[in-house]
Amino acid sequence: MPPFSHIFPVRFADVDHAGIVYYPRFFHYFHAAFEEFFRVRMGARAYVDLLDRRRIGFPAVRSECEYRAPLRFGDLVRVDMSISRMGGKSVHFRYRLYRVEDEADRTGGELSAEGVVVTVVTDLDHFRGLAIPEDVRQLLLELVVENE
Repeated sequence: MPPFSHIFPVRFADVDHAGIVYYPRFFHYFHAAFEEFFRVRMGARAYVDLLDRRRIGFPAVRSECEYRAPLRFGDLVRVDMSISRMGGKSVHFRYRLYRVEDEADRTGGELSAEGVVVTVVTDLDHFRGLAIPEDVRQLLLELVVENE
């Protein structure tokens, strides 16, 4: 089982005229899983508090996605999120998206896309890199997967 998974339906607004998920939406799916991780592990306002109260952000400095199979309106998507590398200030989040038959499917499905988003933990008041705060580092450690 992956370190963190989030399942949701493909919405009508996610598809293009060809009837498949418009490619930038995959990055939206990555970020939705990222936010959901904080909500599930730290509480409903955890990510908002990081941004607004603690002024800590995770801006992307590099992103990539390899598309394997199309997703269509009504499909269920499982996003598996892990961390392939965590430095002093940066985090390499890895995402795998699967089309699944039902919300109980936490390990199977057809691989639709996989990607990486590299973020730098940032002081939002000064827009400078920031050492990952210890409480956040401890939370993220559960996502670290060796040899990804």
